[in-house]
Amino acid sequence: MSSPMNGTAPAPQAALMRQRVEVHRGTNGWYADAQEDLLALERPVALVYNGISHAVMMASPTNLEEFALGFSLSEGILANVDECYDLDINEQPQGLTIHLTIASQRMAELKQRRRSLTGRTGCGLCGTEALEQAIRSIPHVMAPPLSDAAIQRSLRELSAHQPLQAATGASHGAAWCDAQGRIQRLREDVGRHNALDKLIGALAREASPLGEGFALVTSRASYEMVHKCASAGIGALVAVSAATALAVEQAQASGLLLAGFARPGRHLIYHRPATAAMATA
Repeated sequence: MSSPMNGTAPAPQAALMRQRVEVHRGTNGWYADAQEDLLALERPVALVYNGISHAVMMASPTNLEEFALGFSLSEGILANVDECYDLDINEQPQGLTIHLTIASQRMAELKQRRRSLTGRTGCGLCGTEALEQAIRSIPHVMAPPLSDAAIQRSLRELSAHQPLQAATGASHGAAWCDAQGRIQRLREDVGRHNALDKLIGALAREASPLGEGFALVTSRASYEMVHKCASAGIGALVAVSAATALAVEQAQASGLLLAGFARPGRHLIYHRPATAAMATA
Protein backbone atom coordinates (compact mmCIF):
# COMPACT_ATOMS: atom_id res chain seq x y z
CA MET A 1 0.00 0.00 0.00
CA SER A 2 1.38 3.38 -0.91
CA SER A 3 2.03 5.86 1.85
CA PRO A 4 -0.44 8.68 2.50
CA MET A 5 0.12 11.91 0.63
CA ASN A 6 1.75 14.86 2.32
CA GLY A 7 -0.30 17.87 1.31
CA THR A 8 -2.71 17.91 -1.59
CA ALA A 9 -1.36 15.96 -4.56
CA PRO A 10 -2.18 17.10 -8.09
CA ALA A 11 -5.43 15.76 -9.48
CA PRO A 12 -5.10 13.05 -12.14
CA GLN A 13 -5.19 14.69 -15.57
CA ALA A 14 -7.39 11.91 -16.94
CA ALA A 15 -10.19 13.16 -14.69
CA LEU A 16 -9.91 16.86 -15.61
CA MET A 17 -10.61 19.21 -18.49
CA ARG A 18 -9.98 22.94 -18.85
CA GLN A 19 -12.68 25.28 -20.08
CA ARG A 20 -13.04 29.02 -20.47
CA VAL A 21 -15.99 30.24 -18.41
CA GLU A 22 -17.74 33.55 -17.88
CA VAL A 23 -17.71 34.73 -14.28
CA HIS A 24 -20.27 37.18 -12.89
CA ARG A 25 -19.38 39.00 -9.68
CA GLY A 26 -21.49 41.36 -7.65
CA THR A 27 -19.39 42.73 -4.80
CA ASN A 28 -19.94 46.41 -5.66
CA GLY A 29 -22.18 46.25 -8.70
CA TRP A 30 -22.32 43.34 -11.11
CA TYR A 31 -19.59 42.84 -13.67
CA ALA A 32 -18.33 39.93 -15.74
CA ASP A 33 -14.95 38.62 -16.78
CA ALA A 34 -13.61 35.35 -18.13
CA GLN A 35 -11.28 32.82 -16.61
CA GLU A 36 -10.11 29.27 -17.13
CA ASP A 37 -11.77 26.66 -14.93
CA LEU A 38 -11.01 23.02 -14.20
CA LEU A 39 -13.97 20.69 -14.66
CA ALA A 40 -14.34 17.12 -13.46
CA LEU A 41 -14.84 14.68 -16.30
CA GLU A 42 -17.58 12.08 -16.22
CA ARG A 43 -17.77 9.48 -18.93
CA PRO A 44 -20.02 6.50 -19.65
CA VAL A 45 -18.38 3.31 -18.41
CA ALA A 46 -19.91 0.00 -19.51
CA LEU A 47 -19.33 -3.17 -17.50
CA VAL A 48 -19.41 -6.30 -19.65
CA TYR A 49 -19.26 -9.76 -18.07
CA ASN A 50 -18.28 -12.71 -20.27
CA GLY A 51 -19.40 -10.76 -23.32
CA ILE A 52 -22.77 -9.64 -21.89
CA SER A 53 -23.32 -5.97 -21.06
CA HIS A 54 -24.60 -5.58 -17.50
CA ALA A 55 -24.40 -1.92 -16.47
CA VAL A 56 -23.48 1.53 -17.77
CA MET A 57 -22.35 4.09 -15.21
CA MET A 58 -21.30 7.71 -15.38
CA ALA A 59 -17.92 7.81 -13.69
CA SER A 60 -14.61 9.61 -13.45
CA PRO A 61 -12.26 7.82 -15.89
CA THR A 62 -9.62 6.89 -13.30
CA ASN A 63 -8.91 3.73 -11.28
CA LEU A 64 -11.32 1.84 -13.50
CA GLU A 65 -9.91 -1.63 -12.79
CA GLU A 66 -10.54 -1.04 -9.10
CA PHE A 67 -13.99 0.33 -9.91
CA ALA A 68 -14.94 -2.77 -11.89
CA LEU A 69 -13.70 -5.14 -9.19
CA GLY A 70 -15.27 -3.14 -6.37
CA PHE A 71 -18.63 -2.94 -8.15
CA SER A 72 -18.53 -6.67 -8.84
CA LEU A 73 -17.79 -7.45 -5.20
CA SER A 74 -20.20 -4.97 -3.61
CA GLU A 75 -23.02 -6.09 -5.92
CA GLY A 76 -22.45 -9.76 -5.12
CA ILE A 77 -21.45 -10.62 -8.69
CA LEU A 78 -18.12 -11.91 -7.39
CA ALA A 79 -17.36 -13.36 -3.97
CA ASN A 80 -13.64 -12.60 -4.26
CA VAL A 81 -11.20 -11.16 -6.79
CA ASP A 82 -9.91 -14.62 -7.73
CA GLU A 83 -13.21 -15.23 -9.54
CA CYS A 84 -12.26 -12.54 -12.08
CA TYR A 85 -9.95 -14.25 -14.56
CA ASP A 86 -9.30 -11.31 -16.87
CA LEU A 87 -10.10 -7.60 -17.06
CA ASP A 88 -9.58 -5.39 -20.09
CA ILE A 89 -10.48 -1.72 -20.65
CA ASN A 90 -11.31 -0.42 -24.12
CA GLU A 91 -11.64 3.30 -24.80
CA GLN A 92 -13.97 4.51 -27.55
CA PRO A 93 -15.12 8.00 -28.56
CA GLN A 94 -18.46 7.49 -26.83
CA GLY A 95 -17.03 6.11 -23.59
CA LEU A 96 -15.15 3.21 -22.00
CA THR A 97 -15.94 -0.48 -21.85
CA ILE A 98 -14.58 -2.79 -19.16
CA HIS A 99 -14.60 -6.43 -20.21
CA LEU A 100 -14.44 -8.89 -17.32
CA THR A 101 -14.06 -12.64 -17.67
CA ILE A 102 -15.51 -14.27 -14.57
CA ALA A 103 -16.12 -17.77 -13.25
CA SER A 104 -18.87 -19.63 -15.11
CA GLN A 105 -20.86 -20.26 -11.92
CA ARG A 106 -20.86 -16.54 -11.11
CA MET A 107 -21.93 -15.74 -14.64
CA ALA A 108 -24.82 -18.18 -14.41
CA GLU A 109 -25.95 -16.53 -11.18
CA LEU A 110 -25.65 -13.10 -12.76
CA LYS A 111 -27.86 -14.10 -15.66
CA GLN A 112 -30.43 -15.45 -13.22
CA ARG A 113 -30.64 -12.14 -11.39
CA ARG A 114 -31.76 -10.38 -14.59
CA ARG A 115 -31.05 -6.91 -13.29
CA SER A 116 -30.74 -3.80 -15.45
CA LEU A 117 -28.66 -1.21 -13.58
CA THR A 118 -28.10 1.56 -16.16
CA GLY A 119 -27.63 4.99 -14.58
CA ARG A 120 -26.50 4.12 -11.08
CA THR A 121 -24.71 7.39 -10.18
CA GLY A 122 -27.68 8.91 -8.33
CA CYS A 123 -29.78 5.93 -7.28
CA GLY A 124 -28.71 2.45 -6.36
CA LEU A 125 -32.01 0.85 -7.35
CA CYS A 126 -32.64 2.34 -10.79
CA GLY A 127 -33.74 -0.38 -13.17
CA THR A 128 -34.54 -2.97 -10.51
CA GLU A 129 -37.26 -5.15 -11.94
CA ALA A 130 -39.27 -6.14 -8.84
CA LEU A 131 -39.81 -5.00 -5.27
CA GLU A 132 -38.29 -8.26 -4.03
CA GLN A 133 -34.98 -7.23 -5.59
CA ALA A 134 -34.91 -3.77 -4.02
CA ILE A 135 -33.69 -4.70 -0.52
CA ARG A 136 -31.20 -7.53 -0.69
CA SER A 137 -30.12 -9.52 2.36
CA ILE A 138 -27.10 -7.93 3.99
CA PRO A 139 -24.06 -9.85 5.27
CA HIS A 140 -23.13 -9.75 8.94
CA VAL A 141 -19.92 -7.92 9.82
CA MET A 142 -17.90 -7.43 12.98
CA ALA A 143 -17.71 -3.78 13.99
CA PRO A 144 -14.33 -2.67 15.33
CA PRO A 145 -13.84 -0.40 18.35
CA LEU A 146 -13.87 3.17 17.10
CA SER A 147 -12.91 6.24 19.09
CA ASP A 148 -14.12 9.80 18.69
CA ALA A 149 -10.48 10.86 18.29
CA ALA A 150 -9.99 8.50 15.32
CA ILE A 151 -13.04 9.88 13.51
CA GLN A 152 -11.92 13.45 14.08
CA ARG A 153 -8.37 12.72 12.94
CA SER A 154 -9.64 11.26 9.66
CA LEU A 155 -11.68 14.41 9.03
CA ARG A 156 -8.64 16.62 9.58
CA GLU A 157 -6.66 14.58 7.03
CA LEU A 158 -9.44 14.31 4.46
CA SER A 159 -8.87 17.39 2.29
CA ALA A 160 -5.18 16.60 1.78
CA HIS A 161 -6.17 13.33 0.09
CA GLN A 162 -8.75 14.78 -2.34
CA PRO A 163 -6.88 16.40 -5.24
CA LEU A 164 -9.80 16.09 -7.68
CA GLN A 165 -12.18 17.75 -5.24
CA ALA A 166 -9.62 20.48 -4.54
CA ALA A 167 -9.24 21.18 -8.26
CA THR A 168 -12.90 21.02 -9.29
CA GLY A 169 -15.21 20.99 -6.26
CA ALA A 170 -17.21 18.29 -8.04
CA SER A 171 -16.12 14.90 -6.72
CA HIS A 172 -16.82 12.55 -3.85
CA GLY A 173 -14.21 10.67 -1.88
CA ALA A 174 -14.14 7.32 -0.08
CA ALA A 175 -11.26 6.64 2.29
CA TRP A 176 -9.99 3.67 4.25
CA CYS A 177 -8.74 4.76 7.67
CA ASP A 178 -6.81 2.74 10.23
CA ALA A 179 -7.87 2.34 13.83
CA GLN A 180 -6.20 5.63 14.75
CA GLY A 181 -8.00 7.52 11.98
CA ARG A 182 -5.02 7.85 9.63
CA ILE A 183 -6.13 7.75 6.00
CA GLN A 184 -4.39 4.87 4.25
CA ARG A 185 -6.16 4.94 0.90
CA LEU A 186 -8.65 7.27 -0.80
CA ARG A 187 -10.46 7.08 -4.13
CA GLU A 188 -12.39 9.89 -5.84
CA ASP A 189 -15.20 9.93 -8.37
CA VAL A 190 -18.04 12.17 -9.51
CA GLY A 191 -20.38 9.51 -8.09
CA ARG A 192 -20.43 8.62 -4.40
CA HIS A 193 -21.22 4.96 -5.12
CA ASN A 194 -18.39 4.81 -7.64
CA ALA A 195 -15.87 6.28 -5.21
CA LEU A 196 -16.74 3.62 -2.64
CA ASP A 197 -16.58 0.85 -5.26
CA LYS A 198 -13.11 2.06 -6.30
CA LEU A 199 -11.98 1.93 -2.68
CA ILE A 200 -13.44 -1.56 -2.21
CA GLY A 201 -11.69 -2.71 -5.37
CA ALA A 202 -8.36 -1.26 -4.23
CA LEU A 203 -8.61 -2.93 -0.82
CA ALA A 204 -9.57 -6.26 -2.37
CA ARG A 205 -6.68 -6.22 -4.86
CA GLU A 206 -4.24 -5.59 -2.03
CA ALA A 207 -5.94 -8.15 0.26
CA SER A 208 -5.96 -5.44 2.93
CA PRO A 209 -7.04 -6.62 6.41
CA LEU A 210 -10.39 -5.04 7.29
CA GLY A 211 -10.78 -6.23 10.88
CA GLU A 212 -9.74 -2.83 12.22
CA GLY A 213 -10.32 0.60 10.75
CA PHE A 214 -13.26 2.17 8.99
CA ALA A 215 -14.50 3.68 5.75
CA LEU A 216 -15.05 7.44 5.51
CA VAL A 217 -17.26 8.84 2.73
CA THR A 218 -17.91 12.45 1.72
CA SER A 219 -21.63 11.92 1.23
CA ARG A 220 -24.74 10.83 3.07
CA ALA A 221 -24.93 7.30 4.42
CA SER A 222 -27.62 5.71 2.27
CA TYR A 223 -28.84 2.12 2.21
CA GLU A 224 -26.56 1.40 -0.73
CA MET A 225 -23.42 2.74 0.95
CA VAL A 226 -24.06 0.62 4.06
CA HIS A 227 -24.78 -2.45 1.95
CA LYS A 228 -21.62 -2.02 -0.14
CA CYS A 229 -19.49 -1.74 3.00
CA ALA A 230 -21.02 -4.83 4.59
CA SER A 231 -20.67 -6.79 1.36
CA ALA A 232 -16.95 -5.95 1.32
CA GLY A 233 -16.47 -6.96 4.96
CA ILE A 234 -16.08 -3.38 6.25
CA GLY A 235 -17.45 -3.15 9.79
CA ALA A 236 -17.65 0.62 10.29
CA LEU A 237 -18.78 3.48 8.07
CA VAL A 238 -18.45 7.21 8.80
CA ALA A 239 -20.23 9.73 6.55
CA VAL A 240 -19.87 13.50 6.49
CA SER A 241 -23.62 13.88 5.93
CA ALA A 242 -26.67 12.29 7.50
CA ALA A 243 -27.79 8.68 7.44
CA THR A 244 -31.13 7.59 6.03
CA ALA A 245 -33.57 5.55 8.11
CA LEU A 246 -33.04 2.49 5.92
CA ALA A 247 -29.28 2.84 6.24
CA VAL A 248 -29.62 2.72 10.04
CA GLU A 249 -31.91 -0.31 9.81
CA GLN A 250 -29.41 -2.09 7.57
CA ALA A 251 -26.51 -1.20 9.88
CA GLN A 252 -28.45 -2.69 12.78
CA ALA A 253 -29.22 -5.82 10.76
CA SER A 254 -25.59 -6.35 9.74
CA GLY A 255 -23.87 -5.28 12.95
CA LEU A 256 -22.09 -2.40 11.20
CA LEU A 257 -21.05 0.66 13.22
CA LEU A 258 -22.55 3.71 11.52
CA ALA A 259 -21.66 7.36 12.14
CA GLY A 260 -22.76 10.45 10.26
CA PHE A 261 -22.76 14.25 10.22
CA ALA A 262 -19.03 13.92 10.78
CA ARG A 263 -17.62 17.42 10.88
CA PRO A 264 -14.66 18.95 12.71
CA GLY A 265 -15.53 18.89 16.40
CA ARG A 266 -18.69 16.75 16.18
CA HIS A 267 -20.25 13.59 14.78
CA LEU A 268 -23.29 11.42 15.42
CA ILE A 269 -23.24 7.69 16.15
CA TYR A 270 -26.38 6.18 14.63
CA HIS A 271 -25.56 2.60 15.55
CA ARG A 272 -22.83 1.08 17.69
CA PRO A 273 -23.19 -2.67 18.22
CA ALA A 274 -22.87 -3.89 21.77
CA THR A 275 -19.88 -5.98 20.72
CA ALA A 276 -18.00 -2.87 19.50
CA ALA A 277 -16.77 -1.24 22.67
CA MET A 278 -15.72 2.37 22.25
CA ALA A 279 -11.99 2.78 21.87
CA THR A 280 -10.33 5.28 24.19
CA ALA A 281 -7.75 6.71 21.78
